[in-house]
Amino acid sequence: MSRYPFPDLNSLPDDLKTRILEVQEKAGFVPNVFLALARRPAEWRAFFDYHDALMLREDSSLTKGDREMIVTATSAANHCLYCVVAHGALLRIYEKKPLVADQVAVNWRKADITPRQRAMLTFAMKVCERSSEIDDGDHEALHTHGFSDEDIWDIAGITAFFGMSNRIASFSGMMPNPEFYLMGRVPKQK
Repeated sequence: MSRYPFPDLNSLPDDLKTRILEVQEKAGFVPNVFLALARRPAEWRAFFDYHDALMLREDSSLTKGDREMIVTATSAANHCLYCVVAHGALLRIYEKKPLVADQVAVNWRKADITPRQRAMLTFAMKVCERSSEIDDGDHEALHTHGFSDEDIWDIAGITAFFGMSNRIASFSGMMPNPEFYLMGRVPKQK
């Protein structure tokens, strides 16, 4: 599962343990990222605080599906198996399109997405691969699709944050939980 052993859940600080158990209750399993990062509680807290600030922000025109699409496309560019599989699962669920995550991960340019989402991913990929080349024209292209300057910041922030996350997952050998592979592909058992 990882080059670094996961800590025992009962040995963790109460705030981490409580949050991890809440995630387990909601998802039915504990995503490996929660345990992998728990080996360093201060970093775990900072990581998930920033994650939540970016991914759960409500005063933005980016949908949950948009956010997961950014993560899936840029994680594929960064060759991060964990994030492509885990966030691809969330993308399938939020977009209610079982094929879209695979399309976005393999070739987002040919994916069944809206022109607005295509513009969003064009910018995210430029931030991911060539951020020093961002110029006013990139912002203008997004403005024509209704993105505000704050939305553009969100796209860039999500891309940059998950660039770090991709690298941590990759160097540590973090593997996706088996549960992620089927999420959003088949009807949920009741």
